[in-house]
Amino acid sequence: MTDSYTRLVNAGLGKTLSKRLGLPRPAVLRRYRPGDPLTVGPVLVLSDAASKPEADAVAQALLRWEVDVRREPTDDARWGAVVLVLTEAARPTDVSDAVLAVGSVLRRVAPNGRVVTVSRALTDDDPPELAATRGGVEGFLRSLAKELRAGATGNGIVLTDGAAADSTSALATLRFFLSARSAFVDGQLLPVGPADAGADESGTATDRPLAGKVAVVTGAARGIGVDIAKTLARDGATVVCVDVPAAGEGLTRTANAVGGTALQLDVTADDAGTRILEHARSRHGGVDIVVHNAGILRDKLLANMKPQQWDAVIAVNLASQLRINAQLLEAGVEGLRIVSLASIAGIAGNRGQTNYGFSKAGVIGHTRATAPLVARLGGTANAVAPGFIETEMTRTIPTVTRELGRRASSLQQGGLPVDVAEAIVFLVSPAAAGVNGEVLRVCGQSWLGR
Repeated sequence: MTDSYTRLVNAGLGKTLSKRLGLPRPAVLRRYRPGDPLTVGPVLVLSDAASKPEADAVAQALLRWEVDVRREPTDDARWGAVVLVLTEAARPTDVSDAVLAVGSVLRRVAPNGRVVTVSRALTDDDPPELAATRGGVEGFLRSLAKELRAGATGNGIVLTDGAAADSTSALATLRFFLSARSAFVDGQLLPVGPADAGADESGTATDRPLAGKVAVVTGAARGIGVDIAKTLARDGATVVCVDVPAAGEGLTRTANAVGGTALQLDVTADDAGTRILEHARSRHGGVDIVVHNAGILRDKLLANMKPQQWDAVIAVNLASQLRINAQLLEAGVEGLRIVSLASIAGIAGNRGQTNYGFSKAGVIGHTRATAPLVARLGGTANAVAPGFIETEMTRTIPTVTRELGRRASSLQQGGLPVDVAEAIVFLVSPAAAGVNGEVLRVCGQSWLGR
């Protein structure tokens, strides 16, 4: 549910008054429902001259998804999305015509529309002009995302290691960014590599890409964990719901709701990973996905912080993930998809949260280090960093602070737990095998951090 201010200014008298008074009017975001169209209108695919072949390949993929694709701007369209392919641009001047063509249609991008760039990552061997061009795309996309209105978002796919624009993982990422699944993802550039072994492009266009997979979710008894479990189950996974024995009632409720099983377990236990694996194997035949969602807060200024407040947060939020991952790797689990919950507090920091910031920055660090270890077994490790999300916890924040948190993003509102869940489901999908060691922010392009 959106916050009361957003509801007020989008209906009836509140909508009229907000327009007359010039008040901010956050859009009601379009969120995913099975069977809905991918976009809210036709998709315009643009490129610089050198990137035209890759733009053609992207357009062909969109046509396979039964999307209305156009290659030239027209005045009669209300654009559902604009895809700008700049993969082969070599000099800053190469992108000018394509970028200005995007500008010419921005006023006709529909509410909840999308702008997606496709470019290539910088490498150490790039000559200065090429490095300037590739680096410039990042600044362009992040700035453009802040200009979009009415729930429209801008995100970028950054191809690494020679990946093609129409590779399976690049197309899976494009589909995610175009869809309502990415409602609260804005101003983000996600690196995508060519590691598509075992990926199936048909999975980019199905409502149940996780059919036959077994997923473990820690902290599943309440909050974001419930939505993660429900979204994984919606997309076909069998879910093992994990939480502490004290949360047994909520844990059972979640497991019953998703048709999965409940495992009462403290993730800080020395053998937590082994017990998770034993449960998944004995009840479901194995494990394919692990989502590290369990986390706690013990906020206090560092000058006032007690050892137990610091130690508890590190034990639950960080050390438990390291231990579980190590035990799963030692067991040789193949094809494992791991997603860990980080936070923008681990990127930008937050007053009174030195322990939490350390733990969440640590999550980002271990995700990047774990990625190549899991890749040797055909898996991936990524992190999701939520911004302000509407949960029971954020509802306890003082009103003024809560309102500032909600409005401090390009989308001028908080996200919902399902927004975090949708990002996780994308990252664990078979088609996203080329995304590894990355951090995807789900923050509405929060003003904190990058």
